[in-house]
Amino acid sequence: MQLDSKFEKLKDLLSKLDSVVVAFSGGVDSTFLLQVARDVLGAKRVIALTATSPTYPSYEFNESVRLAKELGVQQIVVDSNELLIPGFADNPPLRCYHCKKELFEICINKAKELGYAEVLDGSNLDDLDDYRPGRQAATELQIRSPLLEAGLTKEDIRALSRRSGLSTAEKQPFACLASRFPYGTRITAERLQQIDHCETFMRENDFHTFRVRYHGETARIEVTLDELSRIIDDKVRVQLLAEFKAAGFTYVALDLQGYRTGSMNEGAALEDNQEF
Repeated sequence: MQLDSKFEKLKDLLSKLDSVVVAFSGGVDSTFLLQVARDVLGAKRVIALTATSPTYPSYEFNESVRLAKELGVQQIVVDSNELLIPGFADNPPLRCYHCKKELFEICINKAKELGYAEVLDGSNLDDLDDYRPGRQAATELQIRSPLLEAGLTKEDIRALSRRSGLSTAEKQPFACLASRFPYGTRITAERLQQIDHCETFMRENDFHTFRVRYHGETARIEVTLDELSRIIDDKVRVQLLAEFKAAGFTYVALDLQGYRTGSMNEGAALEDNQEF
């Protein structure tokens, strides 16, 4: 399907909805969805709901506030803490299911309280290509995913975002900080802060697409292949080592495969038909 046809399908899907609460992180997908929902339904029939938590970096929250204001959409901020969900901190393969279930339940309750008809999330077609148990939570709770329903891929969304002048068009893919831990590695507030500290350093030093993965005493860095040479530049390397060690890591490793989504699923025993 051509890009314009997908975009028209998205607008048609949204036009059939009365009012919506968008689960809004400030990432590429949810920002684009929020803008189109506003354009189709009008700002008064759209709310952006953002849940803060230890797994949600402060810079991303600040970006979400800026973007909601820029788009002229009311943002509701709700406090959340996934670490309090039974079993979440133990980091099982179904971690994302429990996290998304709590988020969507918060959205549903807020939508009912305010009299809004539907809850939307920013899932897209590419999300079906990786192990994403959070999709099951969306299905169970009847969350609508208009970008997915319209057949839009991540690159489609970036292209349409560029066309509409959204600043998020080139933003790196967003995933909560819990995704930086191998399954079975306990997630704590202190360890999340370690990762947040290191990724903040990389962002402030103009690395565009990256992840810092937690492996006990070792931080494993993923960057895109075109940024590998920058990270081993002596000046950057020395500063990076100092920051990562200050965050509490003993060893710092560079992943020569580079950045890729779902790298924590590599080698993990995941079943597509797991019971939820």
